[in-house]
Amino acid sequence: MNPLWLLRMRKWAQHPPSWRRVLLVLAVVAICAALFALERWALLPEWMTADPRGPGRVPR
Repeated sequence: MNPLWLLRMRKWAQHPPSWRRVLLVLAVVAICAALFALERWALLPEWMTADPRGPGRVPR
């Protein structure tokens, strides 16, 4: 474990983030998880998908 992580954990333990910040982070994580799940189950609309171009091809 990185020593800087230990310092960050100490800072969070002494001065925890506000409840609004915790809710904001949880909301962002939930939105990302929902988009990931939709992408894995192929339920995204056509306008949200990228056009496949194949591996290693660079458009000119």
